[in-house]
Amino acid sequence: MPSDQQSKKQEPGRTTETRAVHGGEPRDRASDSLAEPIVQTATYTFASTAALVEYMEGKVEREEYGRYGNPTVRTLEEKIASLEGTDDAVAFSSGMAAVTTAILALVKSGSHVVLFSDCYRRTRQFVTSFLDRFGVTSTLVPPADVDAMQAALTPQTRLVISEAPTNPYNNVVDLRRVAAICRERRIRTMIDATFATPVNLRPAEHGIDLVVHSATKYLSGHNDVLAGAVAGPNGLVSLVRDLRHVLGGVLDPHAAYLVHRGIKTLAVRVKQQNTNALALAQALEGHPRVRRVWYPGLASHPHHAVAKELMTGFGGVVTFAVKGDLASVGRFVDACRIPRIAPSLGGVESLIEQPALMSYFELSTEQREAVGITDDLVRYAVGIEDTDELVADVLRALDQTA
Repeated sequence: MPSDQQSKKQEPGRTTETRAVHGGEPRDRASDSLAEPIVQTATYTFASTAALVEYMEGKVEREEYGRYGNPTVRTLEEKIASLEGTDDAVAFSSGMAAVTTAILALVKSGSHVVLFSDCYRRTRQFVTSFLDRFGVTSTLVPPADVDAMQAALTPQTRLVISEAPTNPYNNVVDLRRVAAICRERRIRTMIDATFATPVNLRPAEHGIDLVVHSATKYLSGHNDVLAGAVAGPNGLVSLVRDLRHVLGGVLDPHAAYLVHRGIKTLAVRVKQQNTNALALAQALEGHPRVRRVWYPGLASHPHHAVAKELMTGFGGVVTFAVKGDLASVGRFVDACRIPRIAPSLGGVESLIEQPALMSYFELSTEQREAVGITDDLVRYAVGIEDTDELVADVLRALDQTA
């Protein structure tokens, strides 16, 4: 029988590549399984009344009921914490369940929240519309403008929220300044790092309190599961986990298994996506039909210097504007043969979309432009296909539809 020490979870390496494969995992599993078992149960039994009492008294750590915990889910949480370099993590049924539960755990009536205006639109909607009904006020500040953020802080501010990089323009806020300013005022910070992944950026290393992921994207990596996660220090993660128990946004064990399996290849996938995206961005920037490219790996991006300091890779999303109107840009998108037209990102397949149609279809051109979405905008989320073929496909489509 293995000793308790041998059975404890260990960190077998310091690199992201090794931790993606082994981080947060036990050395020994039930039935000597190499793969993480799926513990498909809604409730857990106790051998005796005495065993139940021991659990209730906190003498034994184990599971009681599916909404409060699951071994498969717990292994995923520990792997994400290992990758982010945080004390703990808590998993959810979707990225938005992670975002909303984390925010609710940190604010109350009378609180004030500051958001950078290019946060995910559903996050903005939750804070500015939903929380407003319960007495939580908010202020939107321009993308990556730390001075504006600082000016917006009030004695009632409890939370500052941003993404890094942001969607769709890949803005990268200076996390070090944000963390330092907020820490001095005892204000919590939360960064949605879905675009970056722990391979390219670990916000906690720069002083950020909570790191959020839509695990649907790069962490799972195969466009076949919905999940979310929040990583951070023990105290804050415990608050978020306790609220998850109440709100019920728990992750199914089979979904947890899929995300866990996907993370095994996270490092190699993201490295290929970094390579693909940079090559695509460079090729697009020199094409006469392209008005502008937004990719933090390009020197032309307004936050390239900050991205170089904070990130080890620049991500797999390239946003660019094709000269023309909504219809002509649509013809270019249709002419691309490799990417599929779909929302989301981070999977092994390349995806392409026009934000004006996919996310803002209900708005007029003027209304879209007011929120920074032009009709000529294209978002390309690269997969892990061959770099040269991806670039050639896009350039061919541009020339064919000129």
